[in-house]
Amino acid sequence: MILRTPLAAGHQLLLLLRLPAVLLLLCLLLVLRPCSCDAKTVNPGDQMQHHQVAAEPGLPEPRAYMPDAQHLDFVYHDHEELTRFLRATSARYPNLTALYSIGKSIQGRDLWVMVVSSSPYEHMVGKPDVKYVGNIHGNEPVGREMLLHLIQYFVTSYNSDQYVKWLLDNTRIHILPTMNPDGYAVSKEGTCDGGQGRYNARGFDLNRNFPDYFKQNNKRGQPETDSVKDWISKIQFVLSGSLHGGALVASYPYDNTPNSSPLGAVFQTYSAAPSLTPDDDVFKHLSLVYARNHAKMSRGVACKSATPAFENGITNGAAWYPLTGGMQDYNYVWYGCMEITLEISCCKFPPAYELKKYWEDNQLSLIKFLAEAHRGVQGFVFDPAGMPIERASIKIKGRDVGFQTTKYGEFWRILLPGYYKVEVFAEGFAPREVEFVIVEQHPTLLNVTLQPSKRIEGIGAMGPGGVPVGGVAGVGPGGLYRPIPAPQHYRPPVPPYAGAASSDSGIFSTISNGLNSLYSNIFG
Repeated sequence: MILRTPLAAGHQLLLLLRLPAVLLLLCLLLVLRPCSCDAKTVNPGDQMQHHQVAAEPGLPEPRAYMPDAQHLDFVYHDHEELTRFLRATSARYPNLTALYSIGKSIQGRDLWVMVVSSSPYEHMVGKPDVKYVGNIHGNEPVGREMLLHLIQYFVTSYNSDQYVKWLLDNTRIHILPTMNPDGYAVSKEGTCDGGQGRYNARGFDLNRNFPDYFKQNNKRGQPETDSVKDWISKIQFVLSGSLHGGALVASYPYDNTPNSSPLGAVFQTYSAAPSLTPDDDVFKHLSLVYARNHAKMSRGVACKSATPAFENGITNGAAWYPLTGGMQDYNYVWYGCMEITLEISCCKFPPAYELKKYWEDNQLSLIKFLAEAHRGVQGFVFDPAGMPIERASIKIKGRDVGFQTTKYGEFWRILLPGYYKVEVFAEGFAPREVEFVIVEQHPTLLNVTLQPSKRIEGIGAMGPGGVPVGGVAGVGPGGLYRPIPAPQHYRPPVPPYAGAASSDSGIFSTISNGLNSLYSNIFG
């Protein structure tokens, strides 16, 4: 056996230099000769595809994050990496995704939203819009990573998973992975409790920064919450989930209570009662859909011995602990969007090596929850000529939180099986009430045609049923009957925060806010 040493290699080089130039050239050509495989020009994308095909399906993913790789690794991604992944995904799947920003954080980071749908660039008539929002608290980033993996799963499974294909063909899914990128930037991996990174760059808790149904919220609006409010005012979202960490439970509205007693505000965290919406049956159902499809949540096991256990893995928000200015109550009361809060990790910022397990626990829940947008009633509101009526006010009788039609006259409402009546109001049209039935197997399709208001010369306006209403409220110019529309959303007759006894001012507010902040930092 010949041992090749650096010295021997040097002697070979000297011998080559003594050969005639022609022989030297031939030797170099032989050394540099291409491999015997088929030669072709390969671009980076082709190389990537070739590598993917050659990979063994059972091998673990590499730990190093590659923003242009087909598969997303189970690590935490900073804002630049998140942005690169979203842009690369949008470029690779232009027929399934669209990327847009709803605004910027205080420090100038984009609040990216990825639409995943077979019609990503524009609203398709008849398809409901749904959404997920992650990382509203910067130090709770498991939801942020789960949403990136959900995007990845949707686009890579569209052609192989019939359920995913049906969902994307019939739904427009908007995913905001991080609402608080500035808070995430100062959070620390491995920190299970505490408040570092929870707040935005100005120190505001974004899930206490929305207008509140029960109590006046005097906290100054922040760019992140203002962007979200503007976003949901422009798109008629039917269903929504907000992802958090610090507990394992699906929490549903209301988050706040009508109790305005200053003393009660101090102690309500520890003696809270449920604060139920008119749609309590639907919210419980939606929460159970998530909890029961989750690997552990429905067991209702407490994260720690000192923390509460939740029956079936769900809770009313106010029964857990009341808060003012929450996002889920705002979605529901202001826009009729049914949002629940999903607490998906006992540790707020667990180590990255646990992310794969969190994905396995939540994957089915994240998908099945969105499909609930297709439960209940859906349809259109038309005029007699078949033209859609935009911004018609709709209310299910007995459920005093309303919603409105889109510019195409569409509406959706998630309801459980049963008999219902819908009340429809629109300016210039006589109001109408329609009965319908909801079954379990499929949504009920309901189209409502409104008739223009009547007017009889010499008598004045005519109301519903031909009853004269001239000279009374509701009569428009020229005697045209314009019914006074029902309020779009239910409001208390007298706001509980009216008067000097408001719990949002003075020493009671300070003590109450401090207790709630401490409780939030521990549990979620």
